[in-house]
Amino acid sequence: MTMPVRLDGGKGESTQWTKEHKQTTAKLKRRQDLSTRRCCTAWVLHAVYMPPARILNTLVRSALLRKPTPSALQPSFITPTLIRAMSASAMSGRLTGKTIVVTGASSGIGRSTAIEFARTAPKDLKLVLTARRLETLEEVAAEIKKEVGDGVKVLPFKLDVSKPEEVRTFVERLPEEFREIDVLVNNAGLVKGVAQAPSIAEEDINVMFATNVSGLINMTQAVLPIFKKRAEGGKGDIINIGSIAGREPYAGGSIYCSTKAAVKSFTEALRKELIATRIRVIEVDPGQVETNFSVVRFYGDKSKADAVYAGCEPLTPEDIAEVVVFAAGRRENVVIADTLIYPSHQAGAGVLHKKT
Repeated sequence: MTMPVRLDGGKGESTQWTKEHKQTTAKLKRRQDLSTRRCCTAWVLHAVYMPPARILNTLVRSALLRKPTPSALQPSFITPTLIRAMSASAMSGRLTGKTIVVTGASSGIGRSTAIEFARTAPKDLKLVLTARRLETLEEVAAEIKKEVGDGVKVLPFKLDVSKPEEVRTFVERLPEEFREIDVLVNNAGLVKGVAQAPSIAEEDINVMFATNVSGLINMTQAVLPIFKKRAEGGKGDIINIGSIAGREPYAGGSIYCSTKAAVKSFTEALRKELIATRIRVIEVDPGQVETNFSVVRFYGDKSKADAVYAGCEPLTPEDIAEVVVFAAGRRENVVIADTLIYPSHQAGAGVLHKKT
């Protein structure tokens, strides 16, 4: 038996479903279907005509501000995967057409950062890759070309940042098309030895400060005038690769820790000095990362370097490169000022869990 449906909240008389009610229901269903089609059409038009950043912003605003609606009204193709893809597309759009300088690009974090930039904006990008080993830089350039094609122009450039005279003339020695630098990644750095005072070699002290501190500052001063010529007081990104060592000094690393603490102080002061501009000053501090870095620390003894990572799963250079590119790919008004990156087994400079 069909139960009556009250249309008046229970205060009036009951009525049965009638032909008129069924027709009304059918009309509402047709309107709902039409609304769904219009909604989907609108999103397709957005996808075709709107810049990627605006698509993503529209999606986010819709998710935050709209009241819940029946699932039939939600475009089925708007999935988390699509949103992630549009986010990546927005980042690619922000980096497209830029000129990026990466120091220490022949290996480790620098090499991976160069490759990650190329992958993110493969259609129109200029990369200036610097290091002391030109032949290795040429190998990196060939690898990038093989992976992404001719959309990324790569200039391998021999440069020792520890030599002020080389850095001083760096920009003027660049080909004209590479001089309008937009992003400087100060990655070049090293550590030598684990000696403790008073047994630290003077040569090691000098090379660490010359590379990690003076080299970074001199590169910044060489490129900064280019940034400051632009509108709104200046525009560009300075991304300094620091270290957990600059936050937490440890025994056997007093000089290296001192250099990275200096990088942190310089970075924070520079950010304040440039506050009235659109120049973003960013620091990325890795924790334990497996690179050739430890081999240099132990003067080429790979067995000692391998022992550092035994029982651990350290970060990879690619992990840090992704963070660097992410920071450079934010909206102009967004500054990832400072970030510390650990592997899951690390909680401090000397706080690591090793599997036995």
